[in-house]
Amino acid sequence: MTTGSRHGGQPSSPTPRVRLVDVAREAGLSKTTVSAALNDTGRLSPAVREKARETARRMGYRPNATARQLRAGRAKLIGYVVGEAVDARSVFLESPYFARLTGATAATALRRGYAMVLLPAGSLQSEWADLPLDAVVVTDPDADDRIVDDVLAAGIPVFSDRSVEGRPGAYWVDVDTEAAVRSALDHFHEQGARRPVLVVPDSTTRFHTEVFAAHREWCAEHGLPERAVRVPEAGNGPVVRAVETALAGGPAGDRREGGGGSDGEDRPDALLVVAEASPPLVLEAARRHGYSVPDDLLLACVSEDVTAEHTEPPVTTLSLRPEAIAEAGIEHLVRVLEQGGREPAGTLVPTRLDVRASSVRRHG
Repeated sequence: MTTGSRHGGQPSSPTPRVRLVDVAREAGLSKTTVSAALNDTGRLSPAVREKARETARRMGYRPNATARQLRAGRAKLIGYVVGEAVDARSVFLESPYFARLTGATAATALRRGYAMVLLPAGSLQSEWADLPLDAVVVTDPDADDRIVDDVLAAGIPVFSDRSVEGRPGAYWVDVDTEAAVRSALDHFHEQGARRPVLVVPDSTTRFHTEVFAAHREWCAEHGLPERAVRVPEAGNGPVVRAVETALAGGPAGDRREGGGGSDGEDRPDALLVVAEASPPLVLEAARRHGYSVPDDLLLACVSEDVTAEHTEPPVTTLSLRPEAIAEAGIEHLVRVLEQGGREPAGTLVPTRLDVRASSVRRHG
């Protein structure tokens, strides 16, 4: 890219910045009226407000960001980190859940006047210390993730999951994990399943730790053996291999992907896949192992992947509702930054079980 023009190779003159007074003059309104219209303040008629806004759009007017920052005392920048993606950054970009959560957070923040800055997972304090961040959102941090400590030490408010509860300067939004797991397992039980298996990441995030604990408690309450397979890393390949380990059956208990098993009566009759994977791939793995879904195996996936609705049969999904999490998180952030809210409690977002044919027994 060059800055020269076609006439003599001289640099082009910068386009003069449109000022508020220019918009006022063009619209035939006072500067005060235009300012009130653009900031949605004052007692103006809808026609006057729209005239000012349309004139500003047509002329390409942009507010002076520096002046606004000085008046507000904030840069209106939010750092955003996916803590779980430290060792799997490319997988994070492929995740329907994190893609929707990231997009919804950015869009919701922008509607409230904040821009989101994506910080690489595992980034050092020296890499973001010079950024004028008003707050940092850390999604699904691992138990030993140091970025939460670093951000709090820098005096920047942190918004994360419930693992930060009680820490000064930290605020949380989380899902009701126990209720989510129980909703899926209760649904399996109502459909007659007595050998459900959990496929869960081998992760130290609060969500996955609580999933495993809720599954263990539910199995104990129902007098059923605890069957779980842990996935060592994210991605479709590792998750499908773990699903195949679960489908092979064998002794109950906590197993890692790759463990052996045996065919027979120990084969599962229900599968709850919490580790994120493509539902069509999970369904195909079941078929390769001789299962008919839902006749032999009830299937549900924790997933935001829309392909689940279009498989045969359609796959039941447990949605963590990323858009609702983003909305609640940004609202909480704005209350803290702009209204001085310092309430210690966070927000618990309910999940949603979308029951489809893959987890409903066919009768008759």
